[in-house]
Amino acid sequence: MNNTTISSKDTVVIGLMLFALFFGAGNLVFPAMLGQSAGTESWYANLGFLITGVGLPLLAVIAFSFSGKQDLLSLASRVHPIFGIIYTTVLYLTIGPLFAMPRTGSVSYEIGIKPYLSEQSGQLPLLIFSILFFLVTCLFSLNPSKMIDIVGKWLTPLLILFISILSIAAILKPMGTFQQPVASYEQHAFFNGIQEGYLTMDTLAAFVFGIIVINALKERGAHTRKQLMLVGFKSTIISATILAIIYTVLTYIGASSVEQLGHLANGGEVLAKVSNYYFGTFGGIILGIIVLLACLTTSIGLTTSCSSYLHKLTPKVSYKTYAILLSIVSTTLANVGLNQLIEFSVPVLSILYPLSVIMIFLTFLHPLFKGKRSVYGFSLALTFVISFIQGLADSNLKLAYVSNAILYVHERFSEMLPLYTIGLGWIIPGVVGAAIGLIWPASKRHTEDITS
Repeated sequence: MNNTTISSKDTVVIGLMLFALFFGAGNLVFPAMLGQSAGTESWYANLGFLITGVGLPLLAVIAFSFSGKQDLLSLASRVHPIFGIIYTTVLYLTIGPLFAMPRTGSVSYEIGIKPYLSEQSGQLPLLIFSILFFLVTCLFSLNPSKMIDIVGKWLTPLLILFISILSIAAILKPMGTFQQPVASYEQHAFFNGIQEGYLTMDTLAAFVFGIIVINALKERGAHTRKQLMLVGFKSTIISATILAIIYTVLTYIGASSVEQLGHLANGGEVLAKVSNYYFGTFGGIILGIIVLLACLTTSIGLTTSCSSYLHKLTPKVSYKTYAILLSIVSTTLANVGLNQLIEFSVPVLSILYPLSVIMIFLTFLHPLFKGKRSVYGFSLALTFVISFIQGLADSNLKLAYVSNAILYVHERFSEMLPLYTIGLGWIIPGVVGAAIGLIWPASKRHTEDITS
């Protein structure tokens, strides 16, 4: 029996790595904009944001450790092998090379580079920057065994240092007092904060990053489920604490900036102008470094995870080939049609997110219903129907033949289904589906070995 213990130092390093993987560009801009919108209601809004922006993603990591599975594919296959392949592949591609990865490059450019260029610069600087950005991403990803040391020991402390500089300045010398919230935050600040936390999409990313955490723990000597759970829990607490502090400070920065700057268009603009207010041009450089490091660490994590998954799915293609290919695709999409790509991705993410939340809770409850597949099947099926209708209805996609039908069902759900109008209509159907699956007649092979 292996009694190897994980040192506190290694636990801290893994916790810092997990924080860095979660803390991408969106995580910077959402809390700042949340503070601007919520004003005097910022603390309630921030609490809601922390529940979904910190709590759910880290709960997903713990659930992954609890399951004892090696990857998301084997976890999702508890529902059905075909579902496992489809769900896992769509999730990896959506938050990987088709959306999140190219966004890391384009956002880094927009905030860190573009403000210092003339309007006549054209697309060439973006092309050069994105090539360099994803070249660095690829080089780090080709040596995944060194990723923990590089990200955990070096990049993350630098990232925290730069954020701390701006935060301390904003706290010691506030730009102004909190102003009245915008209309939507006057009565529903807490719920709006919950919705803003969804926008980080970190719960989806948690399933992708889970394999990195598990492998890191195993490399440090954790092999039993108990060890993985214990050290994984400690690491997530470290990550959660840092995330919660930073999100709260960024919310404060946004809320205190309105009196001086007014209501701005997005969180990136808020942070840029706040940095310029305190530090001038130097402030913009600090912000650029923050965004670059945040985006780079996220991009490395996504490339590593996606390449590992695709290599396992098709072993004939090497991990390094996939890492290079994903970097090339991300470079291309960072330069061409990113707005259209985001527009397409929003309904896909809106469908995947509820499914992922249901998966988290069913993973914890798995031993109680003994892995009965009908519980997974009915719960996820009803969740999918609701999120599919709402995701398409709320998107800007033009569906020539089904749009009228989708909108009709969407309107009926809005009238009849509790929580639907606030984007949580899938919760009750998900619970009802699990109950139906529990009493559904069992097939000959309806359960999974809960220790597997």
